[in-house]
Amino acid sequence: MESFVPPQVHAAVMDSIEFIYSLEKYVAPTVILVPPIIKEQLTVLSEATGFDTDTLSFLLGLMLCYPLGMVMAALPYGKIKHLFSFLLGVFLLQFTIGVEWIHQLITSLVAYVMFLVLPRGTTRWAVPVFLMLYMSGAHLHRQFTNYLGYDMDFTSNQMVITMKLYMLAYNLYDGHLIKEGKPDRAAKKCAKYAVEDLPPLIEFLGYTFCFSTALAGPAFEFTTYAAACDGSLFYDKDGNLKGKIPNRFWPSLWPFLKSLMNVGAFVVGSGMFPLLDPADPQNNTPVVISSEFLVRPFWYRAAYIWAGLVFVRQKYYFAWTNAEGASNIWYAGFEGFADSGEALGWDNTSNIDILGFETAPSIRILSAVWNKKTANWLSRYVYIRSGGSLIATYGLSAFWHGFYPGYYMFFLTIPLLTVCERVGRKKLSSRFNSSGEKWTPWGIVCIIATSLSANYSVIPFALLAYEWSFEAWGSLYYYGHILALLFYLVVQYLVPSPKTKEA
Repeated sequence: MESFVPPQVHAAVMDSIEFIYSLEKYVAPTVILVPPIIKEQLTVLSEATGFDTDTLSFLLGLMLCYPLGMVMAALPYGKIKHLFSFLLGVFLLQFTIGVEWIHQLITSLVAYVMFLVLPRGTTRWAVPVFLMLYMSGAHLHRQFTNYLGYDMDFTSNQMVITMKLYMLAYNLYDGHLIKEGKPDRAAKKCAKYAVEDLPPLIEFLGYTFCFSTALAGPAFEFTTYAAACDGSLFYDKDGNLKGKIPNRFWPSLWPFLKSLMNVGAFVVGSGMFPLLDPADPQNNTPVVISSEFLVRPFWYRAAYIWAGLVFVRQKYYFAWTNAEGASNIWYAGFEGFADSGEALGWDNTSNIDILGFETAPSIRILSAVWNKKTANWLSRYVYIRSGGSLIATYGLSAFWHGFYPGYYMFFLTIPLLTVCERVGRKKLSSRFNSSGEKWTPWGIVCIIATSLSANYSVIPFALLAYEWSFEAWGSLYYYGHILALLFYLVVQYLVPSPKTKEA
């Protein structure tokens, strides 16, 4: 980072970071749920398996959520569930990131105090602003102390809790408007997630620290968590069952099995198609812009990068499907019952539709099935609250991810593809695929076009650094931008709009 900021600024930032580090001696005693012997055994296991302790603790933490989920399901409804969710969430954070868990506690308590003392019209923007500023500090800390590094710290956990509290700020505002009988358009759309009264502290902490989502998300709505903990998911106000409680075995087992396949694919595939230099990914020139790679033919470079990105995604698939199964064990993923008493499904904690993503026929569908709960957060609490602004939505998403140039190169490219998609859907799809079916010749063309354009756009997201990202795009002759621009100009100005059929 020293090459990107003035020396005086860099020195001031580093002095601030050193001051914060000096407070660690006061925070260290809070790590009381993880006995030293556990850390000692983790080191032994790390040496035996060859995994670094960060990766191993994260993997074990995710796997531990399954037996914890069974305990959660067996507990009686009410405060004991909230207390268990909170304490075991704290344990998992202390187990994986140590003293840095304190950031989640600080964030939660400050937000709770703001909810207590400020009007709902103020907390709907003040809490999100506080969260994003804290999140920004976390990202800047990481970039100043470990630029382009992948060491585990509290940043990813902070991203999850930021979404939860950001959503709750609007849930409480919507609940206030509905209670007053003055819901606005957004509150009406999100009425099912509205929360009229601030939850008691232990219930609030049970949600923010929820053990099955503390490490990798997803950040589902507070109402989802509360219904699974207080029994209202299954019982009406009179204590009667709403319907037959479905079996949780397969909804819990299948995501777990998928997660094992995903982690296997990541280990094998990322070794076969590495994008960064495995010897030193932080400092060495990435494989995909190395001199040896650039002499390869264009088709090889494009296919290699496409395959490499497919396997990079497997680590996200692993974390999300694993968390989905762990949440389904205690029914947090269950959607409840229809008025007829029929069980609805298990989508509450589903964060990825793998096949749907890899075969998406449009950027719109691709965005909806990738990191679905983050997409819900952006849609419900950014997009519709900003009057449908794509710039605000993608801009906040980039800001939430951090300040690496690669994020902004990606998120500023997606609106271009979205505009092209809208023009194509208006002028072409109605001609070649009026039925809207996915697996038609035109649908397959759209799948291929979406895959090639999306994977091209996401290269900077994987490489992060501006120079690396720009060189990688350049090695592919900027085909994504050039073809998108040509497509827009040709279709928008040369292709006539289809005639509407008269009744």
